[in-house]
Amino acid sequence: MRQAIAGIDFAPILPLWLLLALAALALLALLPGLLRRARGLLWRAAAFVLLLLALANPRLVEETRETRPDIALLAVDRSDSAVINGRDTRIEAARMALETRIRRLPEMELRTVEVPEAGNQGTRLFAAIEQALADIPRARLAGVVALTDGQAHDVPAAPPMDAPFHALLAGRPGETDRRLRVVEAPGFGIVGRSVDLRVIAEDLGAREPGGAAMLTIRRDGQPPRQESVALGREHRITVPIERGGPTVVEIAAEPRPGEVSTLNNRQVVTITGVRDRLRVLLISGEPHAGERTWRRLLKADPNVDLVHFTILRPPERDDLTPLNELALIAFPVRELFQVKLREFDLIVFDRFANRGILPPAYLRNIADYVRGGGALLMSVGPEFSGPASLALTPLGPVLPARPSGAQAVAEGAFRPRISALGARHPVTEGLTTTAPEAEPAWGRWYRFLRADQRAGSTVMEAPGGAPLLVLDRVGEGRVALMLSDHIWLWSRGHDGGGPQQELLRRMAHWLMREPELEEEDLAARIEAGRLTVTRRSLEAGPPPEIAVTAPDGTVTRSRPEAVEGGRATLTLPATQPGVWQASDGRRTAFAAAVAANPLEIADLRADDARLRPMAQATGGSIRWMGDGPEPALPEIRRVAAGRDASGAGWIGLRRNADHTVTGIAALPLLPPWLALPLVLGVAIIAWRREGR
Repeated sequence: MRQAIAGIDFAPILPLWLLLALAALALLALLPGLLRRARGLLWRAAAFVLLLLALANPRLVEETRETRPDIALLAVDRSDSAVINGRDTRIEAARMALETRIRRLPEMELRTVEVPEAGNQGTRLFAAIEQALADIPRARLAGVVALTDGQAHDVPAAPPMDAPFHALLAGRPGETDRRLRVVEAPGFGIVGRSVDLRVIAEDLGAREPGGAAMLTIRRDGQPPRQESVALGREHRITVPIERGGPTVVEIAAEPRPGEVSTLNNRQVVTITGVRDRLRVLLISGEPHAGERTWRRLLKADPNVDLVHFTILRPPERDDLTPLNELALIAFPVRELFQVKLREFDLIVFDRFANRGILPPAYLRNIADYVRGGGALLMSVGPEFSGPASLALTPLGPVLPARPSGAQAVAEGAFRPRISALGARHPVTEGLTTTAPEAEPAWGRWYRFLRADQRAGSTVMEAPGGAPLLVLDRVGEGRVALMLSDHIWLWSRGHDGGGPQQELLRRMAHWLMREPELEEEDLAARIEAGRLTVTRRSLEAGPPPEIAVTAPDGTVTRSRPEAVEGGRATLTLPATQPGVWQASDGRRTAFAAAVAANPLEIADLRADDARLRPMAQATGGSIRWMGDGPEPALPEIRRVAAGRDASGAGWIGLRRNADHTVTGIAALPLLPPWLALPLVLGVAIIAWRREGR
């Protein structure tokens, strides 16, 4: 819109201070005549005035202006809390109605900004407003109208705008909400022990706080148990940690009648089970070049308590040497293999031959220890094929292979190979980057034991496909049999060396049931709102379908995609908070999906308390949209700057009258050709009047 405005302006020929000085001199010159009441004084004063006006150069100025429309900003809350109970429908209807009304106002431009869900940062209402204000000239801002539920978590201390801020709230005043809050939850727990969770169930907005509520507690999909808790008071929940890896605990508080939502009545906690310091018993036989291999590996792990005995001399050897010079301490056979046997997590025999040191009863104890859940690792050499072989003792039934007769020792250079099954087993998978049929690029060994395999999985092979490393599950326990004593060559870097440390570490951890090394396993995790299910199996066939159960009970069946190393993965969106369950028909895995925005769901009531200080500081207002089928919206009015911006049934947008000057025309009122005759004429008249 264009308009013309005229007015008188001055463009002094002399500086202002000089004009004031001349005016003072003119007054001094008029003072004697005023005292004498001389004739012509008025004409003399008129001459001075005309002279000063001519020096001030008055002009008639006409400006052509183009009025710039004001800008109103509409902020629309799209966060998670603005969706519950139909708030999103009410906000959307209000947005459409306000956009229509504001656009009908003369000289008004409307800009709309949406406030997205901000992850775990809460509702960033004012961050979105300030970002939009960066593109709006402040001289044109008429006001900000926010459509929200009042849950804003970034309200600044000072208003970011100098225009009215109005908030129209979706929801009802006086809402109530029951929430369950986790005060303390340990991230780790020791296997075989229990941990305590501290939670509080509380009613927000209740007129009469207090009372009790029932908590439902479920661990890893097991049958739930219920506990009664006092509202508003801290409650402890004891959770036993029975296995390594994640334990998923779901806690739900019973709904409160009339509460706004049950979204925050549920909490999910993941506790990772870890083993306490592992106790390992290492028994070394006759000294050999690789005797320290196992000791160095186990001593390097700070979580391992190692008990190591080395048999330096067989008991049948009689060389008349005093016993106090042969042994530092007596070998505590009874304490180790009867009294304290089950206190060890792993027993390692390194080239140990049974020469009467361990009676059959103790070897039978070791076999029972394995069947009951213990772990046994044997690294054998030539002694395994002789008459003192442990395979010929009561320990033999739990071993996965037996030596092939008296000529079981095979001498000659060879490179160990990963078997086809070993390429899928977590103990040996990925140790070599060469193809299965290619020669491995690591150092050679020079001896292995030919053995007849009776059970277990051969993951490493010697020449001709002979078993070299056999892993087996016996009852509840596990056994690993290394049919060579030359792995120490890799640690010395012989012929290029090899992954000796990684192989031995994986083997020991598989024996001690580390979850990430399970060869038959189903695991699930949730990251960035997506559920990833990983199935691992030694079976070479196509993976079966996986049934995924969402927290609301919805079941989705999908076939995972096979990848390397015997794994198959399935990825699905996981938007619902709670416990997700995945099953392949034999195994079941659980994953916890916590709320994506804990600040957002901490209090789901529509509340005006957070935004009211901002509205008061800017002269705006807070209004509720009501419960009717259509949102109750106030009238939109234009108000002048400095006037009230809200009233009964209406809210105001400021009229700024911002403009751009497009043209200026100036006409001198006392040009020199007119000012000079006027001054001279008036001066002559004054002279003649005074001369009479």
